[in-house]
Amino acid sequence: MDPEGKRAGKVRRKVVGIGDNSADRGYLDGQLLIAMPVMGDPRFERSVIYLCAHSAEGAMGIMVNRPASSIEFPELLVQLNIIKKADQIKLPENAEGMKVLRGGPVDTGRGFVLHSSDFHIENATLPIDDKICLTATVDILRAIAKGTGPKHAILALGYAGWAPGQLETEIQDNGWLHCDADSDLIFGGDVEEKYTRALRKIGIDPGMLSNEAGHA
Repeated sequence: MDPEGKRAGKVRRKVVGIGDNSADRGYLDGQLLIAMPVMGDPRFERSVIYLCAHSAEGAMGIMVNRPASSIEFPELLVQLNIIKKADQIKLPENAEGMKVLRGGPVDTGRGFVLHSSDFHIENATLPIDDKICLTATVDILRAIAKGTGPKHAILALGYAGWAPGQLETEIQDNGWLHCDADSDLIFGGDVEEKYTRALRKIGIDPGMLSNEAGHA
């Protein structure tokens, strides 16, 4: 996380190096990327990625279906001195069950919280679309621990990043399908089932995938 919040409000430029593209057309902010079977990178095999930023300067997204097996959310709160170890059993339900995911192979020491739009921190929260926001300061973790955070949230360690034009090339090479985001899929349980659920959302049987369409 970014404890001081100095960079969190400039996620695209400062954290990921991607400029604001709100006036652009043809980019995929707020959509889901679904890895095709021909995906050559094992780090993204069967991955579902929520695309937070996409412009001529590159792209940044968060994998939403890879659990971080090394740590649970209450343990992370203790490590960050947000709560005491003895207080883990007193956490609100949303905090106790919050998912910690591997967001991607880049900057894995940083935490990024994807969350519902009912929560906002001035100069720190980046709205992605009408329903989903991204916050990268420790303040949101404090709010979740107190029960005053967003209704829905996941914490991702690291992110997936693409250089200018790289994502477009991978889509053209049939590495990814893309479709509208689904809040229930992003924040829902059964993390390991999200890949199949994402494919079914766009009417695709995983056993029938081919190398043809690069979009949905």
